[in-house]
Amino acid sequence: MDATAPQNHAHLPASLQHALDQINGVLLGKPQQVRMAVAAILAGGHLLIEDIPGVGKTTLAHAVAATFDLAFQRIQFTSDLLPSDIIGVSVYERETDAFRFHPGPIFTQLLLADEINRATPKTQSALLEAMAEGQVTIDGRTHTLKQPFYVVATQNPLDLAGTFPLPDSQLDRFMLRLSLDYPDARAERDLLAGEDRRDVLARLQPRLDAAGIIELRQRAHAITASPALLDYLQRLLAASRQHDDIRVGLSPRAGLALLAGARAWALMEGRGYVIPEDLQALFVPVAAHRLIPGKGASREALARALLDTVAVE
Repeated sequence: MDATAPQNHAHLPASLQHALDQINGVLLGKPQQVRMAVAAILAGGHLLIEDIPGVGKTTLAHAVAATFDLAFQRIQFTSDLLPSDIIGVSVYERETDAFRFHPGPIFTQLLLADEINRATPKTQSALLEAMAEGQVTIDGRTHTLKQPFYVVATQNPLDLAGTFPLPDSQLDRFMLRLSLDYPDARAERDLLAGEDRRDVLARLQPRLDAAGIIELRQRAHAITASPALLDYLQRLLAASRQHDDIRVGLSPRAGLALLAGARAWALMEGRGYVIPEDLQALFVPVAAHRLIPGKGASREALARALLDTVAVE
């Protein structure tokens, strides 16, 4: 592919703009976060949203599912939730003298794992195989999940009562972690004076379908990343492993996630090639939750410091 010929992708922003506009019409005042949520699904990743209750985390998931015409399931995570409540269970049927598998809610396309850190680590781990490989294995049999498969998990801040920290292996399965935060004054006023978000969600129409998303994923995967761009990415990864305040830096899988996200970002910008600004736009949401800092250090602050110290050459 000719990196100087982005015209092959020039029509893609227009086809995605309707989807972005619709989601932004529901989740007011958060265009950057909406763009990141769409980038994650186009890159084949999953999304973790960490924030206080009531800022629109669940609304975003519903809006994405409706806009992309995806089968949707919601699991409310609680301390007594079991892995079988997520992946399903085999039940013995006397009539056939055999066990029959009853699929759980994970057999969908967009799974909302609401308040995921209210469940125990054992239950959280029930998502690992599905998120990494798009399949579920139970009783020795492998069940393939329908594509696209996209997990949107919400997480309460860890200082709230009744939460269990997500293990690093679980955090690593999420391509992006972001926060919605409070809306600005204008967006909050529109929200207060406007319709109930449930009524707005009920009127949403599909703007893309599963086949369209898979096609866009293939196009994103084909976007060019030049040797110079890969050099910059490798310098970022290396800096994370050498930083005095970071105990465990970014893995090769983190680098692949950042590159996939940057390709999706370039796709939405209408380019056939990745530029450093694409990596920079996604670096903190991709990298911060994967860093294991030293005592007292902030993951987000460390990720931003890496961006500041690693030069684009």
